[in-house]
Amino acid sequence: MKLISPAFQAKEMIPHKYTCQGQNINPPLKISDIPPDAKSLAIIMEDPDSPGGTFTHWIQYNIPVIDIIPENSSPGQSGLNDFREQRYGGPCPAKGIHRYFIRLYALDDKLALQAGADRPALSGRMKGHILGQAELMGIYRKQ
Repeated sequence: MKLISPAFQAKEMIPHKYTCQGQNINPPLKISDIPPDAKSLAIIMEDPDSPGGTFTHWIQYNIPVIDIIPENSSPGQSGLNDFREQRYGGPCPAKGIHRYFIRLYALDDKLALQAGADRPALSGRMKGHILGQAELMGIYRKQ
């Protein structure tokens, strides 16, 4: 699978619009080469450079098999991020440049999870169901 964004290139700066200093909305994503047997998609966006350990910014699961996720959208069920919200929470590092990994998973089924599942619950349910995955990493530093 491949995951890109028309808003920024891999390993480049995430535009201000998609951060806590901007509109704080998810960037648009384009997906290709989805495994033909996929029944749903899941997204996890994390910051491994957070001082307190990996910080989860966005969780979406039971996303229909689609090739475009528009900006400012909630294409599936929203999970609970580490801001304790069921929505996208953009990059917002306290200091320095942080890396933000958007990971996309193609799954062989829809997951039996209610809205609001956290990262450990989603990861546990995905085990044994991942057909493919892709990653897009962007960076951000507060202005």
